[in-house]
Order: sequence, then structure tokens, then C-alpha cells
Amino acid sequence: MIIERPEAFVTPEFLIRLATQAWEIGGAASLRHRTFVTEQGIFATHDRDAIDRVALPLVALSTMASEADEVVGTVRIHEETPGVWWGGRLAVAPAYRRVGRLGAELIRLAVGTAHAQGCTTFLAHVQMQNVALFERLNWQPLGQQDLHGHPHMKMQADLAAYPPVADPARGWMALTRRAA
Repeated sequence: MIIERPEAFVTPEFLIRLATQAWEIGGAASLRHRTFVTEQGIFATHDRDAIDRVALPLVALSTMASEADEVVGTVRIHEETPGVWWGGRLAVAPAYRRVGRLGAELIRLAVGTAHAQGCTTFLAHVQMQNVALFERLNWQPLGQQDLHGHPHMKMQADLAAYPPVADPARGWMALTRRAA
């Protein structure tokens, strides 16, 4: 008998890091598609754009027996002009949205990674339902804009609240509650 994801081996730990392996990069792209195309309908066919060619994909990985198992969260970051970085396409799989702080951990990695690379300004267009989360994480609203037919808030991170992350590929382990 084969048991997929036996409960005894599913751990409440998540790896938060730069996606470096093909399965992590593919998993991030797949999660973005499921979130922004299938679930939210923000894009008709795909959410990929020219930024993906230069962006760094960051991921939250669930673990099984303490080994990376599945991409359950993602965000991308890129430097638009020297010192000015943007984050975008933050997504957490539905089954993992209530297990703790995966979105916040991805934001911390995103801003900390850019900070270590000389970021002086970190910006994001945040969906309105997520503005309160970003405000709790030391972001300031800069004004509302419609993007792709949906309201977003342009926001800026307080870099003083985000220590530089020199090695995003190493990342860190986040311990949270189990997914339901």
C-alpha cells in the first residue's frame, strides 16, 4: 500500500528561500498561474511578463520528513533601476493561507534580499485585501491604482525593518501550524 503524504511524515516546517532548482521555479510558476489566472481571474491565459526574465523567484516550500516537498508560496523581486526594487506576484496556495505567516516570511525574504543588494527603495502594488498585512509589516501606502482591472495600493517598505539577507538561496526554516 502506498500512502501519499502520510501524516506521520508531514512536518509543520517550511523552507523560505530563493528558488534555485528547476522544480522550485516550475512550482512557483504553476502556483502563480493557479492563483492569478484560475482562482482570481486577474489574467486571462497567463501571468508571465518581461519582468520574469530578470526577476528572482522566492519560494516557501512545505516539508515532508524535514525535506523540501512542494512549493506552497512564492513572490518575485527585481531591480527596476539602480537601488529601486519591486516585489510582485505574491501567492500562497489556498490550503496554506491559514497555517501561519508564509506571506509575511516571503515578504521578509524579498525585502531583505534586495536590501543586501543595495536596495534604497522597495515597492510593490498590493491587492487591497492585503494592505493591512503589509502595513503591519512596516510598509506605507503611497496611493491606489487600478492594475489589470483590479484595485491595488502602491506601497513602500521601511528598509530599516528588514535586515539584509546575504544568502537568499540558503534562506531559513519557518515553523508554523499544520495545514488543514
